[in-house]
Amino acid sequence: MTLKVIVSGPRGRMGKEAVKMILNEDNMELVACIDRIHNGKLLKDINGSPDVDVPIYEDPNQCFQSIQADVFLELSIPDVGYLHTKLALQAGLRAVVGTSGFTKEQINDLTQIAGEKQLGCIIAPNFAIGAVLMMQFAKRAARYFPDVEIIEKHHDQKLDAPSGTAVKTLDMIMETREAKKQGHPNEKETLPGARGANQAGVHIHSVRLPGLIAHQEVIFGGTGQTLTITHDSYNRQSFMTGIQFALNNVTEITGLIYGLENIID
Repeated sequence: MTLKVIVSGPRGRMGKEAVKMILNEDNMELVACIDRIHNGKLLKDINGSPDVDVPIYEDPNQCFQSIQADVFLELSIPDVGYLHTKLALQAGLRAVVGTSGFTKEQINDLTQIAGEKQLGCIIAPNFAIGAVLMMQFAKRAARYFPDVEIIEKHHDQKLDAPSGTAVKTLDMIMETREAKKQGHPNEKETLPGARGANQAGVHIHSVRLPGLIAHQEVIFGGTGQTLTITHDSYNRQSFMTGIQFALNNVTEITGLIYGLENIID
């Protein structure tokens, strides 16, 4: 069976890689794209895009009603990603979401819709398999090293901070770690924000610089030792294996799954 896919955000860095990946897969077909400009054009009409006759829509509702598809792949920006995914599920499409920055309320809303519609939906803060393993290792380490800080580093065009990967890592750590205050009890920031964000005693530091792609360190401290778990994505091809896996598996699940670690062996 050929999996028919609609992609949102085909001009973005992730979207471009995903479009190429889908076009190169024998069991996948790119049937439409959603973009905030270029309505009515074909993908081949956009400079730097593949030479294919794939229609582009600005209005997601029009796209979902006009195009027969199996899966919607959301890779745009947080401001519209949630709305696109909600509309896709309501239109009867399964969804794979790589856009980060969704609130817990938005995820809960999408969970309810996916459940009611009996559709699969996979939201992954990070599609790199190495990053998924990094989060799983951090969860296990937190059982033995409750003192931990997270440093996440991304390119300077990223809109949300901290990253979805850092937030997901913290959520997983808190499954095995009780909340506790870290550092000196009388610690004081002489420059506000110097210690980063703080949730349940875990500090998260966000770095945004040109030249970076996606990187994270989870640093654990114990008596006389530290443990650092690091993952680096040096290009966006590192995310394509996870996206391909999610697209192929979302048709086999019912309901919303948050995090790729929930479906990999």
